[in-house]
Amino acid sequence: MKILGRLAAVICTINTVLGTILSWLSVGIVLVCFTVVVQRYFFAVSHVWMQDLYIWLNGAMFTGVAGFALLRDNHVRVDIFYRPASLRKKAVIDLMGVLLFLMPSMYVVWIYALPFVQRSWRYGEGSANVGGMPGLYVLKTFILAFALLIALQGLAMVLRSVLMLAGREDLVPERLRYSRAEDPTHPTEAV
Repeated sequence: MKILGRLAAVICTINTVLGTILSWLSVGIVLVCFTVVVQRYFFAVSHVWMQDLYIWLNGAMFTGVAGFALLRDNHVRVDIFYRPASLRKKAVIDLMGVLLFLMPSMYVVWIYALPFVQRSWRYGEGSANVGGMPGLYVLKTFILAFALLIALQGLAMVLRSVLMLAGREDLVPERLRYSRAEDPTHPTEAV
């Protein structure tokens, strides 16, 4: 059982590190976009590669931080049943949701994206715009990274659910634990 907790912790660390690093691309996106606007409207200069750059940075950032967002529970959730559920029921809902929806979805994304990305690498694909950025294949590879990082975080969620249902919440990594304040069956202290 300890190995399950350690594996979940490693997955959480991977998504935390990558998510934190890639979230800094947002600063680059703002700076590049600001530069494009200033150049265009104040100096009547336009560089297509710079316009591609902030769009590509945006795509890389959002696909690269998706696993981190799932770790932090920042994805949209329809929680009619989830919010009032006990921690045990939340573990069952998460387990079923990951196994029935998340993993099959990521499998489909991976299977359909793989030939698309491989073809892009073979061609050394660049921007469709004349004067645009080279290396579009790198950006397309982020589709595979997205599927992999979400699937890994889904695996961590499965491990959390298994540990919770086995009564071994103590082995769940701190970042992945359910909040006791969310559990309606657990009494909270009055402040």
